[in-house]
Amino acid sequence: MTLQNQIKEQAKEAMKAREEVRLSVLRGLLAGFTNELVATKRPPTEELKDDEALNVIRRQVKQRRDSIEQFTKGGRIDLADSEKAELAILETYLPKMMSREEVVKIALAKKSELSIADKSQAGKFMGALMKELRGQADGETVKSVVEEMLQ
Repeated sequence: MTLQNQIKEQAKEAMKAREEVRLSVLRGLLAGFTNELVATKRPPTEELKDDEALNVIRRQVKQRRDSIEQFTKGGRIDLADSEKAELAILETYLPKMMSREEVVKIALAKKSELSIADKSQAGKFMGALMKELRGQADGETVKSVVEEMLQ
């Protein structure tokens, strides 16, 4: 069963269980899947591949994190808390991310492989690392490891 079908089924279950927040998040995901299909000039009845569905979920996770940051800065803790609840639901669909220690190990190997010496090559280093760790590590973690290594 594809990720998109799993989410459809879970939306039905959330509707029956009257879980309003979960249902709202899942409906948003399903709308995001449809938008992705339309944006790629495919019929909305088609299904996304799992990697495409994960990209849509990652975008929504990023949106929630940005909203949490903005609401917290603006002193709207109530709105930030609701975004955090939605974020927790979305994160259950993402694969487990690598720990910082695992990222550091891979970054050290990649740094020696590419012969990275100073900050001027940070973009090349970051690009190569993100290509290798795509979907396995958080971009913010990778960025902080790269900055730390090139100081």
